[in-house]
Amino acid sequence: METLTKAAPATGAIPNDTFPINGTDHIEFYVGNAKQSALYYQAAFGFEWVAYMGPETGVRDRVSYVLQQNKIRLVLTSALTPDHEIARHVALHGDGVKVLALWVDDVEKAYHTALQRGAESAFAPKTQRDEHGEVVMAAIKTYGETIHTLVERSRYAGPFLPGYAARKSVYPAKPVGLQYVDHCVGNVELGGMNKWVKFYQDVMGFKLLITFDDKDISTEYSALMSKVVSNGNGYIKFPINEPAKGLKKSQIEEYLDFYRSAGVQHIAVATNDIIATVSQLRANGVDFLHVPESYYDDVPERVGAIEENLDDLKKLNILIDRDEDGYLLQLFTKPVQDRPTVFYEIIQRRGAKSFGKGNFKALFEAIEREQALRGTL
Repeated sequence: METLTKAAPATGAIPNDTFPINGTDHIEFYVGNAKQSALYYQAAFGFEWVAYMGPETGVRDRVSYVLQQNKIRLVLTSALTPDHEIARHVALHGDGVKVLALWVDDVEKAYHTALQRGAESAFAPKTQRDEHGEVVMAAIKTYGETIHTLVERSRYAGPFLPGYAARKSVYPAKPVGLQYVDHCVGNVELGGMNKWVKFYQDVMGFKLLITFDDKDISTEYSALMSKVVSNGNGYIKFPINEPAKGLKKSQIEEYLDFYRSAGVQHIAVATNDIIATVSQLRANGVDFLHVPESYYDDVPERVGAIEENLDDLKKLNILIDRDEDGYLLQLFTKPVQDRPTVFYEIIQRRGAKSFGKGNFKALFEAIEREQALRGTL
């Protein structure tokens, strides 16, 4: 089947990479109504429906819709009975990310390496087969109830995984230019950030990429701290956030209150043309955070020369930041479900390898305005 990650080295590894990962395989959400959620992602975000599993395919307890856009693959799964584990997860957390699946060359080796280094098993390696070949999977636990499923699919040519049937969107889904997963951000409880950074370093061989403290990410009212870890080839980047003390409740505390545990806060997806992508997303009804026009007053001095027209960026409320390698453009959606938990970041990198530190204050203030409307600031 088509590989859905950035091209990896021929060996699937790089020198001194002790836990080789080729990229993101898929992200699975547990949701209250997968059929309706799938239509939302087709209509609003331009994903195409490519595979399905449920009663019609012989699975009686749940349904899963697989959606794809370029190298991004989302799985939306719902329970069919109220006493199912998936139904319990949704009742507690609301719609949210259960699985951050990682594509590896050797599941057995990766899984046992992780356990030897202190990881807790979610399930042991298992091989699933159908007429399209076989896939090996195993999983380890990470923050909250989130798991990392390890997927080995070199001997598989089906639409997604064994047990899934190919499907084609009836809705005329129009891709909006989303390319691949840039990074996934986790929110953890106060004191949990260093624990989980150490987990990724010790268990999966990740490196600490960058640290932000409460001086970097704060406003008059609230603050957070964040550390970013990355795997050997840089294809997997996980910022880990925890709340910091402030005068009022931070966005991280609000997330933890509503999600009822640590979990995935947002997924950053890359585009090659953020103006076209955001224009279409807005036309499709996607809601974005808003920053005031005054944000753009110092952009020319702060960021310098850029290829895009500043008026176009201002009209779409797209943010700009620069580091030593170039600049980036980014914009954050509002939460994509009723609880103020999971949201998306749309990002275009023009050489920059950072995460928009210069935009943190403006973004935090925009989130606080939304919190105030919800009465949770």
